Amino acid sequence: MTALTLSTAAAPGLRADAIVIGVAKGDKGPVVAPGAEAVDKAYDGGLAGVLETLGASGAEGEVTKLPAPAGFKTPLVVAVGLGARPVKDAEYDAEALRRAAGAAARALAGAKKAAFALPVADAAAAGAIGEGALLGAYSFDAYKENGQAGAAKDKKNGKAPLAEITVLGAKPRDKAHKAAVERATAVAEELNRARDLVNTPPNDLNPEAFAAVAQAAAKEHGIKVQVLDEKALAKGGYGGILGVGSGSASAPRLVKLSYTSPKAKKHLAFVGKGITYDSGGISLKPAGHNETMKCDMSGAAAVFAAVVAAARLGLEVNVTGWLALAENMPSGSATRPGDVLRMYSGKTVEVLNTDAEGRLVLADALWAASQEKPDAIVDVATLTGAMVLALGNRTFGVMANDDAFRSAVHEAAEEVGEAAWPMPLPEHLRKGMDSPTADIANMGERMGGGLVAGLFLREFVGEGITWAHLDIAGPAFNEQGPFGYTPKGGTGSGVRTLVRLAELTASGDLG
Repeated sequence: MTALTLSTAAAPGLRADAIVIGVAKGDKGPVVAPGAEAVDKAYDGGLAGVLETLGASGAEGEVTKLPAPAGFKTPLVVAVGLGARPVKDAEYDAEALRRAAGAAARALAGAKKAAFALPVADAAAAGAIGEGALLGAYSFDAYKENGQAGAAKDKKNGKAPLAEITVLGAKPRDKAHKAAVERATAVAEELNRARDLVNTPPNDLNPEAFAAVAQAAAKEHGIKVQVLDEKALAKGGYGGILGVGSGSASAPRLVKLSYTSPKAKKHLAFVGKGITYDSGGISLKPAGHNETMKCDMSGAAAVFAAVVAAARLGLEVNVTGWLALAENMPSGSATRPGDVLRMYSGKTVEVLNTDAEGRLVLADALWAASQEKPDAIVDVATLTGAMVLALGNRTFGVMANDDAFRSAVHEAAEEVGEAAWPMPLPEHLRKGMDSPTADIANMGERMGGGLVAGLFLREFVGEGITWAHLDIAGPAFNEQGPFGYTPKGGTGSGVRTLVRLAELTASGDLG
């Protein structure tokens, strides 16, 4: 893993492969951001002009490299765009710092050490820079011939992630600064672990393998773990999870991760959709829609990472994670359109489309989570293409059975830099799921399909329990080029929102 440290060292005397500075977009050209004073001074105050000559504008994510000035022990200066310059006396937004640090870290792949001299107004800014840099330094090379270890030895290829990050201008002995960096490290490392899971090919990550990863992490971090295999699921009556997994040679699993704090006053439950591969089942996906379906377990990966992060941070809240794991495949034993499943709650569901499988595994896990009467439940799932059509590839939808809680979840997401948008649960759409055969069908009206899915899930939340649903189908897997601290492939969407919700609950600020 990439190392993260704080330093008060002067930039000219610091030994590193590069020094990263910020440049903002001003009214009349690029403006050197706070933190880069020593570098600017070495250019006789003309650094902004030099950068403009090189084509820099200060636009978000823009990276410009230039030789370090005379007297510096670092050979390279990396100027990264922060976007629009804040109004007078305002501080740089935490998300702007995260994205800039991430873009710089990506640009420095192959380097051993970089010093980040970005604006550090307070401990939160130091944490944002560290988090963004750690997330930007991510690389998934496990299946390449050389792997990360080989790339680290081969500077010419430059494939290894940046090995060491030092945040300048921060205070290594300050309690708040140290806490901010410890938090950034825990969250980023667990989010990157979630990315690894999402990127792992489905032939190596079936439900049993995912459960084994969770068991190992739980043992390492003092988290209680319980795994229900196919026999236990059948004995317990988990018809949704069993129905989805019935067509696969890899049996389903339900994993329960329990982090408890002796000082906890509240209990949160997180539920994650964990379809380790989604072919669509008998309702087979068309050609061109299968290639990225290893990412259909992103919700479970996010829940897993969030629970481990909460344990590492020692948050004073009880957090239970439920990973509903199955592989959705077509075979002679697969669930058919028209079949009726009896769910763990006792309700029956007519399966009209086997490619609407995520809501079936979530339904069982939501009901299981409800039995413990937590203060709130949040589920996370790559659930519907309809949500992608509604909100695009970078924003997830938030639905809830309580308007105030929906707002709180949305605000928590925005606070940590995850784009989200509150979505309604229109009651008139519920009628479309009426079934002449069963209590409910797993499909309803096509228009508003993401909202229909939310209404289906609501049916399996225990009475009186506050609940929210995050549909991360858009941002969970980035098929385009990398940007900011977001790589191509698995993104770890939802992890930071869940961790922030746990923090807010622990501090009593979530209600």
